Amino acid sequence: MRALLVVNPAATTTSARTRDVLIHALASEMKLEAVTTEYRGHARDLGRQAAESEDIDLVVALGGDGTVNEVVNGLLHAGPDPEHLPGLAVVPGGSTNVFARALGLPNDAVEATGALLDALREGSERTVGLGLTSGTPGTEDEAVPGRWFTFNAGLGFDAGVVGRVEQQRERGRKSTHALYVRQALRQFFGEAHRRHGTITLERPDAEPVTDLVLSIVSNTSPWTFLGNHPMYASPKASFDKGLDVLGLSRMTTASVARYGTQLLTSSPERGPHGKHAVSLHDLDQFTLHSKVPLPLQMDGDHLGLRTSVTFTGVRRALRVIV
Repeated sequence: MRALLVVNPAATTTSARTRDVLIHALASEMKLEAVTTEYRGHARDLGRQAAESEDIDLVVALGGDGTVNEVVNGLLHAGPDPEHLPGLAVVPGGSTNVFARALGLPNDAVEATGALLDALREGSERTVGLGLTSGTPGTEDEAVPGRWFTFNAGLGFDAGVVGRVEQQRERGRKSTHALYVRQALRQFFGEAHRRHGTITLERPDAEPVTDLVLSIVSNTSPWTFLGNHPMYASPKASFDKGLDVLGLSRMTTASVARYGTQLLTSSPERGPHGKHAVSLHDLDQFTLHSKVPLPLQMDGDHLGLRTSVTFTGVRRALRVIV
């Protein structure tokens, strides 16, 4: 087997020495080319080169969810073709690693490498569905290129939190769970539309859902982790189905306390619920429109402001070694 290892040197939970050990372990089992990313988007470029190559069987992403997202978008730049494109393997190196953990991989990079080598020896793999966003035809965002996401996306509040965290990281702050909590509080108190939402969800053959403040789109469950604690925004979400949506139409102090507590105590059986909560399951396609530009995030990466985004759940999009 010939494999390309895409290494993010800025991965927050792996040292240079650890990465060297992992590279040697992988190289002992396959013909391995390791490339260290040098700029934002480099992992996407490497994924695309692997997709266009005729002799790469596997791409291994060593990094966090952002690195994985870039690799996936490179692999699928011409569309999904799991039977012919290289497979994907993940060695978690970020602070959260939602995609890897949702696949059942250990959160420790060394343990995950051992699990990957076992999976390769046993020929263990699965084909997972992914989410795809695109600019909505007939809107000012129609020219925005399509982009894949592996585990979640959001328009509005949660994307604003992600944007605030990215700003802090650019100033040298470490990506910690405490940082996310602080920025979530700041986003809440600075949210201009928390009482009267600006988002409308439209889908075929159904009445629109209006006045949403928050919209979390999930491709799997859990939605994210707070340390080792999983949180289930949409407990039924699955790599084997379409997309799930959790929407909130009101974010007062009382409602945030209630839904925040529900999220912290959520389980695979029940997520946030109540009068101002909307839960939709297994959607193939829908569009989120906003009366004002709102931040968009995908897989924890802030992508700027949007007024309209079309989401598609694409089943059996990518072959993953697990």
